[in-house]
Amino acid sequence: MTEPHRGKLKIYMGYAAGVGKTYQMLTEAQELKAAGVDVVIGYFEPHARQDTIAKTAGLEIMPRQRIEYRGATFEEMDTDAIVARHPAVCLVDEYPHTNVPGAQRAKRWEDVEVLLDAGIDVLTTMNIQHLESLNDQVFHITGVRVRETIPDWVVERADEVVMVDLTPRALLNRLGRGVIYGREKAERALQNFFRESTLVALRELALRQTAHEVEHRSEHIRWTSSKQQRILILITAEPETVMLIRRARRVGTFLEAECFAVAVQPSGDLSRLPAAERDTIERHLNFARNMRIETRVVEGQDVASALVDFARRNQVTQIFLARPNEQRFAPAWRRDVVQKVVAMAREMQIVIVSERIPVAQ
Repeated sequence: MTEPHRGKLKIYMGYAAGVGKTYQMLTEAQELKAAGVDVVIGYFEPHARQDTIAKTAGLEIMPRQRIEYRGATFEEMDTDAIVARHPAVCLVDEYPHTNVPGAQRAKRWEDVEVLLDAGIDVLTTMNIQHLESLNDQVFHITGVRVRETIPDWVVERADEVVMVDLTPRALLNRLGRGVIYGREKAERALQNFFRESTLVALRELALRQTAHEVEHRSEHIRWTSSKQQRILILITAEPETVMLIRRARRVGTFLEAECFAVAVQPSGDLSRLPAAERDTIERHLNFARNMRIETRVVEGQDVASALVDFARRNQVTQIFLARPNEQRFAPAWRRDVVQKVVAMAREMQIVIVSERIPVAQ
């Protein structure tokens, strides 16, 4: 039996709720339906926005799956039913959504992968702050840690990314008119993401990302260098490691560089570490794998020497290290590692990344 061709993914991306992502997605769906294409809505979140709800008129809406969790009933997209129905195109709102425990898959983007693998084209929506590699920058801008994120590689695989733009002043005007949220929720929003300074910064971030997407996808615009870029990330149990992975992965994407994430242990594995430290390092390595970064645990008594030796053997051009947090006790060996790597790897670029403190609002 012939495997179905993988469906195409189109993402409508914005920088905040209310810019018009879902509206634009539904507008395209109506155009496709008018052209005779079989279109269904797999999941739609109306948020009581009447103009957006009106755009669903005449479109088939798939029933949702009901899941019981902790005495309450939740509704999620019924992926199996959509695959069985097998439309040409399926609309899926809120791409970064985390499914309720008990659902077949943890994330909605994983449900979308099932639809794509079944040969169904998908139109979906998301905001820029849910992109995993931007998590620290968004936290710096907003002071809010976004918990629902999508790995960069998932978005990079999309066939098309459309930036839905609206000026912050126009967005605040929509918020004030009650188009985005009801009065009470709108007032809360003005104290969080919907400050004008925050919206300006998020919009700039989204526009830069869009420019990067254009460059990344163009057949004619490519990063050129006399040597292939390779990035090495030091993995430890310190909390800054997650931020370090995100930053290095983002640079790696821009440079089209191969990335390695390496933990150094005297035994060459994690088995002899205390349970808490072992679990944290394993979690960091898994996070790197989810970002499509190759991971290793290498043997070495001296972290800096083992790291630089690995870098030279693998023609690494950049090493990413976390700067020890001065506001918290930092072991001497961490300070020594940074200093020794800088001294030993003079032929490589050493990037020392410090954790950003959110801007005071």
